Amino acid sequence: MNEKQYKQKLITLGCAVCRRLYGITDSPVQLHHFRSGGWGRGDYTTLIPLCPEHHTGKTGIHGMGTKAFDKFYDNHGFTQQTLLDDTKGLI
Repeated sequence: MNEKQYKQKLITLGCAVCRRLYGITDSPVQLHHFRSGGWGRGDYTTLIPLCPEHHTGKTGIHGMGTKAFDKFYDNHGFTQQTLLDDTKGLI
């Protein structure tokens, strides 16, 4: 699967957080680059589909900051790494 096909598939999955928390699979998606271990973007296989709220909103990765996001959602049983693993399992 090439990059364009991969991204199109991600868009159809809906938000990874909404899927985990509420079972919602048809939310609008923005693609988030997971950065494991520091700065710089990974390639397209490190993208996580997130709705606008969970990407840039008050309860989102960029709204809370990556460390706060992982700490907060770890209490719900997942982190960014978990979301990436879930996403790759659905591709």
